[in-house]
Amino acid sequence: MSTMSGNEDDWLALKPQEPSPSQCCGSGCKPCIYDVYEKELAQWERAKAKQDKSFLMEKKEQSNNSELNPDTFTAFNISSVEQLTEDTYQYKFELPGNSSLRLSLGQHIVLRGVVNGLEVQRAYTPISPGNAEGYFEVLIKHGELLMLASGTGLAPMLPILQSITDDEEDETFVTLVGCFRIFDKIYLKSLLQDLARYWNIRIFYVLSQETSLEKLPWSYQENTYIGRLNEDLMKTIVNSCRRKPFVLICGSSTFNEDMSRYLKAAGIKEDSCFVF
Repeated sequence: MSTMSGNEDDWLALKPQEPSPSQCCGSGCKPCIYDVYEKELAQWERAKAKQDKSFLMEKKEQSNNSELNPDTFTAFNISSVEQLTEDTYQYKFELPGNSSLRLSLGQHIVLRGVVNGLEVQRAYTPISPGNAEGYFEVLIKHGELLMLASGTGLAPMLPILQSITDDEEDETFVTLVGCFRIFDKIYLKSLLQDLARYWNIRIFYVLSQETSLEKLPWSYQENTYIGRLNEDLMKTIVNSCRRKPFVLICGSSTFNEDMSRYLKAAGIKEDSCFVF
């Protein structure tokens, strides 16, 4: 066993990161991702106290009858994706050889991935037989909602947004585009910033009378456009969605008419839009 001194920066780089709320599936998993974090943190603290990084390489015992381990995540390849309905997909994952998940009745698994730059976890019950060999399958629902709001038109969007984030089983992807004259006229900035931390919420701002992104706080620069929400920008936003979205529009009569026209040019049908 070799001992390494290492400096403080080296150890900090190896320290486990505390999970964000978006990473917890909220299904009462045993262990929860926070339990795994606490275990990894204790292992890191023990290694740091002994100044021995080999403690971080301890292997966890794996069960012989399953490819899953409750303490770790295992990578599996997706062999196929089948669209069953407009927003529901069947994912088939490969298991090595003829191995099986061997789940008990009612057990679920936790899938982890990166969405919009955030690591996300969700619990699913496989739809494949528990003893299926070489694969397992899950159903995943992908709803898509695009909200276009001008000024106080933001108001009716907020209860819908909050109902989605409050429901742990709602996996609707939401893109909110708020149009304002200047940065100081953006309503409820802190609330919007909190909502944008959720894995399935994106928020963009379009400021018609600002002259430069550099004048804005750095945290707003990446998701803000200067100018007006025109046809070209609308196509960019629609194309950034994972699938054709259902669209909610709220603003002045002129804004609503313009947005409806731009959406049509972007390939969104009239029956996929609702104007408040």
